Amino acid sequence: MLIEHYDLEIFTPPCAPGAERFAAIARLTTDIATVLPYLNATLRGAVYNSAAGAVSWKTDGHHVVFHADKIAISDVEDRDAAIKEIEGLVSLVNRTWERRDEITPDHTTHQRPTPLAVYQLLPQTNCQQCGQPTCFTFALKLVASQVHLEDCPPLFEPLYADKLMALQTMVIDAPTIK
Repeated sequence: MLIEHYDLEIFTPPCAPGAERFAAIARLTTDIATVLPYLNATLRGAVYNSAAGAVSWKTDGHHVVFHADKIAISDVEDRDAAIKEIEGLVSLVNRTWERRDEITPDHTTHQRPTPLAVYQLLPQTNCQQCGQPTCFTFALKLVASQVHLEDCPPLFEPLYADKLMALQTMVIDAPTIK
């Protein structure tokens, strides 16, 4: 197990005083810099910055950043959810570390796709079956990991199979970290 202990800080971000959302930072007692390329290789939609020594990742509307000495998450609904999310992220790091012999580390920097690039691959029907008013709104939320590809039923019609495959390779539909 790589991370055994950490100090947890949960707070309302200073840029949003009075907000009903929280952020959390797990200050680690172990340096996890060596696991960052493995996280980069396994987390769909992750952005690795080797110069900064950080992997950023968006999942379920949360922004997560892994540093050598801390793990931070933002836009969490309450303190209990922050604790649960951090525990899940620590577990994710530990599982990744335990599986490192099965993973080829990835030291390259990946970029998130732009909403326009995603929009161009959507059916562009504005059918609202996804719950969004337009396909472009859906693209914005998809890039921010606030919706999932499965939320767009037309995308799974045979007519759009090539577009679906292209979207899946963009690695924007990150898994939940529970």
